[in-house]
Amino acid sequence: MPTPPPTGPLVTRDTLAADLRSLGVRPGETLLAHSSLSALGWVNGGPVAVVQGLLDALGPDGTLVVPTQSGDLSDPALWSRPPVPEEWWSTIRATMPVYDPRVTPSRGVGVIPETVRTWPGALRSAHPETSFAALGPRAAAVVDGYAPDCRLGERSPLARLEAGGARVLLLGAGYDSCTSFHLAEYRIPSPVVEVGRPSPTGWRTVREVSITSELFEELGADFERDRPVVRGTVGAAGARLFPVADAVAYAERWLALHRPRDLYVDAAPGGSGTRRRP
Repeated sequence: MPTPPPTGPLVTRDTLAADLRSLGVRPGETLLAHSSLSALGWVNGGPVAVVQGLLDALGPDGTLVVPTQSGDLSDPALWSRPPVPEEWWSTIRATMPVYDPRVTPSRGVGVIPETVRTWPGALRSAHPETSFAALGPRAAAVVDGYAPDCRLGERSPLARLEAGGARVLLLGAGYDSCTSFHLAEYRIPSPVVEVGRPSPTGWRTVREVSITSELFEELGADFERDRPVVRGTVGAAGARLFPVADAVAYAERWLALHRPRDLYVDAAPGGSGTRRRP
């Protein structure tokens, strides 16, 4: 049977920029975008048009930031989607490519962040698992610096975005994608775990705060109920817009009350003893 035509809506660079402006995206601001291309509808030009539309709405003085995580540069003992045989682990650790911000692809964050990562002039932070890429005049201020034992904490781009008054855009993405909530995990009692990853000098293990997105959807629903969150539609996608600082402050209180964590039980970066591939 022939493939049915798309039902739309038909989305273009210009309609995206117009929808973003109507939502409240301001020229000159710094925006941390979490996105889903498929949620937008039929986009003429695909992820390139989406990035162009975002940059048009932000204008030449605005800065676009996206997560460009590469969680596969991690310990194969923790992988579960899919797992690999235990007899492979030592070889994988010994031969895993070292993180290179110029060439290491993002994983699990969608095609729009990967398009930003490869955009002319894009800068990328140096953490091998939880990097961010940025375009615009404040890109260097967001991504510069390196803290191998601080994935999403005080020495990460998230803290700089918070201090700089950036806002979060959830573009067809849910609160489970909201990395800003993770910054709160560094400010409340949280388990510390050993995290292994490749380095130029061989396999390296560092001690890190255990992070997990468990209950982030519930956290986001309460945040949206209690705090001013701009809601609207961009293309066919539901969209939300709110300050990074508001999300972090609310998550600090909410997580401490609704998701207290045993400081001695967690055994993996996924949290609560969870073993999963990022």
